[in-house]
Amino acid sequence: QVQLIESGGGLVQAGGSLRVSCAASGRTFSSYAMGWFRQAPGKEREFVASITWRAGIPYYEDSVKGRFTISRDNAKNTLYLQMNTLKPEDTAVYYCAAYSGPPGSFTTVTRSRPASYAYWGQGTQVTVSS
Repeated sequence: QVQLIESGGGLVQAGGSLRVSCAASGRTFSSYAMGWFRQAPGKEREFVASITWRAGIPYYEDSVKGRFTISRDNAKNTLYLQMNTLKPEDTAVYYCAAYSGPPGSFTTVTRSRPASYAYWGQGTQVTVSS
């Protein structure tokens, strides 16, 4: 198992930047592909970005491409999401999650689906004011 704790959320003006982090403990962090999801009030949890195990190949939801960057530091057991040019519609609780399947199963469909991730953090609030 792995335990995940997010940090770094807060209030920022539109156009600003914020970095959220996810500290992992427990089973070897590098054993998991990781993802960031977000959930706004009244909406379903949605995929933001994911990153593969050791090579660190990133994938992004279309609305955040070019603005967000996912990265991981396996030596520090930490996942990051750098968010630039933030928009009010980015306001949500941001969750990090650990993918539960083997490498061969990490496809376009599975990596964007919340049900594919076995472990979740408690979330961190990001609020973007207009």
